Amino acid sequence: MTAWRLSLKQGPALRVDLRGVVPAVLASLPVGEVERLRLGYGKGSLALGELFSVAASTGGEGDELVLQGDLSRFDRIGWQMASGRLLVDGPAGDYAGACMSGGEIIVKGAAGALAACEMSGGSLIVEGNVGDFAAGTLPGSMDGMRGGRFVVKGSAGARFGDRMRRGSALVFGDAGDFLASRMVAGTIAIGGTAGAHVGYGMRRGTVVFAGAAPQISPTFVPALVDPAVFWQLLARDLARTGGPFEGLARRTIVRHLGDLSADGKGELIVAAAA
Repeated sequence: MTAWRLSLKQGPALRVDLRGVVPAVLASLPVGEVERLRLGYGKGSLALGELFSVAASTGGEGDELVLQGDLSRFDRIGWQMASGRLLVDGPAGDYAGACMSGGEIIVKGAAGALAACEMSGGSLIVEGNVGDFAAGTLPGSMDGMRGGRFVVKGSAGARFGDRMRRGSALVFGDAGDFLASRMVAGTIAIGGTAGAHVGYGMRRGTVVFAGAAPQISPTFVPALVDPAVFWQLLARDLARTGGPFEGLARRTIVRHLGDLSADGKGELIVAAAA
């Protein structure tokens, strides 16, 4: 097993595309080849070694990649990653964890727009904020997040979980407008407040509010059935993440179903304060 450490020498003048720089790809390469890997840079490309100092070591339990520095101009970190562990010791750019199907990514800072878009498996943890369209679709696509577990320990921008189909996405802080818009399935949990138009066009799926109750559209109606067993199972699963979701199983809930304007059968669950 190989552990790689790429330390940023200096911030780039243009945005950099880091697709293909994942633990499984680097594991079979010598240091020299890694330094010569071509990265998208503006409209052209440059060698990885021009931006990063490269170091490698063997041992450990699995392939690992550590990226050090301010990577807020580096996009597609962990793009289509299927295995291994990737740690970003700082902020990340757009599309962090996009299309990943396995492994673990941890971002120690904030991430840009479209984090976890079309993610289908694995685990992505962002310890700062994320931008708009996280857990949503790639531009021009119809399906959003499709599996895995996505945790944001800060706040999220607008359209979080747009067209989400499967998986779990948790935000410790606030979420912007159009949360869970056009959601098809899956679970979203919010620890803070949500913006306007929650669940717009929602068809199925579950959104849990552990913080302030959102403004609920009249196209959602109160539920009449008490889902006691389902709530206990869901609450305990969310509580494993900690933060504002601890103790959810002890709280009473109010459910609303919709979006009826889209013939939807989704649910918005507001957990009362403990």
